[in-house]
Amino acid sequence: MSAPLSPHRPALIAVLVMVLTTLGVLLAMGRPPICTCGTVELWYGNINSSGNSQHLSDWYTPSHIIHGMLFYGVAWLLFRKWQVGGQGAARWGFALAVFLEAAWEIVENTPFVIDRYRAVTVNWGYSGDSVINSMADIGWMSLGFWLAMRLPVKVTVALAITAEIVTALVVRDNLTLNVVMLVWPLESIRVWQGAG
Repeated sequence: MSAPLSPHRPALIAVLVMVLTTLGVLLAMGRPPICTCGTVELWYGNINSSGNSQHLSDWYTPSHIIHGMLFYGVAWLLFRKWQVGGQGAARWGFALAVFLEAAWEIVENTPFVIDRYRAVTVNWGYSGDSVINSMADIGWMSLGFWLAMRLPVKVTVALAITAEIVTALVVRDNLTLNVVMLVWPLESIRVWQGAG
């Protein structure tokens, strides 16, 4: 007799399939598996060099953590009625969050978006992500989702705001500025970012 199917198994299988599919798509797109410098660093802090978005974490890691927090909020709104205590949000919301983050990692590495980043953001030398960076970004998003699931809403919001302020002060960029500059570039922001 076989063991009963875990209620979380279908969602976990979906997450694994999405991550492996993303890995395959990025490799098929010609993204380098690791930094072309030949090393893998836990932290890489220079946003204006060829090593940016090539390692496990960088100044854009807080943005991916915030993605996870935001995705949890959306999941909670969508799936909270499915099970007691928000378990629907945790199970199916996480799968949705991984799908959205994985889709972004693919879109972000298309020539169109890479060229857009170069044209309108502070990342003039951006050449796309390495595969290991994209996989780490999915992991960082997952951490943000988990934090939002575990922490009180006020603490989650405070962490997100703090991350946005710190990254804006240190590297003159963050999730909010990145979205604004990609969607509706403002010359005043571009000048301010360029002065850093």
